Amino acid sequence: MGAEASKENYDTSFLDIPQPEGVIQAEYVWIGGTGMDLRCKTKTIYTDHTPTLDELPIWNYDGSSTGQAPGDDSEVMLKPAAIFPDPFRKGKNILVLCDTYLPSMKPIPSNTRARAMAVLGTEKSLAAEPWFGIEQEFILYKNGRILGWPKDGGYPGKQGPFYCSAGSDVAFGRAIIETHYRACLYAGIKIAGINAEVLPGQWEFQIGPCLGIEEGDHLWMARYLLDRVCEAFGCVVELHPKPAVLLGGDWNGSGCHTNYSTKAMREDGGYEIIKEAVEKLRAKHDEHIAIYGEGNDLRMSGQHETSDISEFSAGVANRGCSIRIPRDTEKFGKGYFEDRRPASNIDPYLVTAMMVSTTLDIPMPARFTL
Repeated sequence: MGAEASKENYDTSFLDIPQPEGVIQAEYVWIGGTGMDLRCKTKTIYTDHTPTLDELPIWNYDGSSTGQAPGDDSEVMLKPAAIFPDPFRKGKNILVLCDTYLPSMKPIPSNTRARAMAVLGTEKSLAAEPWFGIEQEFILYKNGRILGWPKDGGYPGKQGPFYCSAGSDVAFGRAIIETHYRACLYAGIKIAGINAEVLPGQWEFQIGPCLGIEEGDHLWMARYLLDRVCEAFGCVVELHPKPAVLLGGDWNGSGCHTNYSTKAMREDGGYEIIKEAVEKLRAKHDEHIAIYGEGNDLRMSGQHETSDISEFSAGVANRGCSIRIPRDTEKFGKGYFEDRRPASNIDPYLVTAMMVSTTLDIPMPARFTL
């Protein structure tokens, strides 16, 4: 993400070639060694129906080429975790989100989904029914510059007219965003909406409400689809919360605001439980910041709708706080709250698991080791 992209768009005429009966293409997708790079490869499955997770084979790949295994013992196993209809190949073809294991089927260190399941899969978490909604902000680049920024290397006009904008002079990349939106809907991803963001060339999509581990699965697959769509448009996605070009100016960064509630918070009297949860988050502020995204210190300056990274705060309808409590939650005495600290490049598995761990007092496991 963030590298120079090809200037040529795809020729998709190959998709008109008829696909034989009794065979599908399964695109296995997984997270690479950086924790942010998405990898994929395709497997032919001989079947006349859409397979279930149990029917899909465990596959493998060369982990030495993704920074996840040494060259002398490079095989990493791909275990199917979630299935989505493929919006590119269509028909019965599928996308298969996987997590990663050693041949012994022990999770590799970068397998954060298995780590999250150690929290989200507990009886206590399942009974609490944690709901999440994550707002994924990102910036689009083309030919080495932010989409819509001047070609001479200068700066666009001041922020203000670009948020939720319409018009070719203020909204840049809408065709990309609409294509991604439709691809997510086709794939069954729980995408709640989209909007242009404050920074020109910056957009947002929202994933949720999702229950437990489903939030991480759907957000990661939505990111994968965005990468694939941008491939076709010759663009790249930048998930860094504050790229260097934005430093020193009056520019918003990119976040991944995380909305959260449990069943008890959504029921009568839930506001008191929310306030208790906020105090638990206050006590573990530093632990949360540690997994809330690389470069988040550049974004969380206390300006541009952020709180100071070194301080914890909470308030009703205050977008300059660590935790924002919506007006309706206060009014009705129940609902949800928003953690505004996570950066755009978070691992949603870790963030959702950490929020449940802190608020429900469930131990968060350490990173897996070999």
